[in-house]
Amino acid sequence: MQTTEPHVRVGAYALGVLGSADTFRFEEHLALCPGCRLRAGEFAGVRDGLAVVGAPVVPGPGFVERLTDAVAAGRRRAARRRLALVAAAVVLSVGGPVAVAGLPGGPVEGAGAGPQRWSGTDGSSGVAAVVTAAGREWGTAVALEVARLPVVGVCALVAVGRDGSEETVGSWSAGGVQGGPVEVSGGAALRPEGIDHFEVRTADGRRLVTVTR
Repeated sequence: MQTTEPHVRVGAYALGVLGSADTFRFEEHLALCPGCRLRAGEFAGVRDGLAVVGAPVVPGPGFVERLTDAVAAGRRRAARRRLALVAAAVVLSVGGPVAVAGLPGGPVEGAGAGPQRWSGTDGSSGVAAVVTAAGREWGTAVALEVARLPVVGVCALVAVGRDGSEETVGSWSAGGVQGGPVEVSGGAALRPEGIDHFEVRTADGRRLVTVTR
């Protein structure tokens, strides 16, 4: 057998189409090759599926190679799905159960005014923040960009109404100045015209910056 041949024969072995002598030699290789053991386990699922369908079909030329390619393609698709799930987890870790870096929900039908952009800077701490607010049927969709937060821990964006009422738009875990800028999205039941300003606060209620029109 050639040096690379045992690796190529993993599909044929898992499907049970190797001769007895080749099966014996491959099992010797399998005991020393973790990669082939892993691939043999993947092919086992294909073999069990074929057993449910009916009697095995004698493979033609190139069958094992095509099956190997199909399993490899499946592994690549699974890796892409895992990457997408990881990306989604990162998004949720920053923005909680709402979308990050965007305005959730669609625009109000027939609304004339577009999104409003508010800003604020705190002279003592250096915190700078920009809020984009857009009217929705249910209230206001809000996107926050904030930089140079000097704290580590939970922070929140609070909408303060003209009537003095308050609503927490969203919260996140700040990593201090070294953590870099943060983007968080959320929503408030208050309409844009009913909001006086926004405040970025710590978990204990300390105001870090006020964002105004």
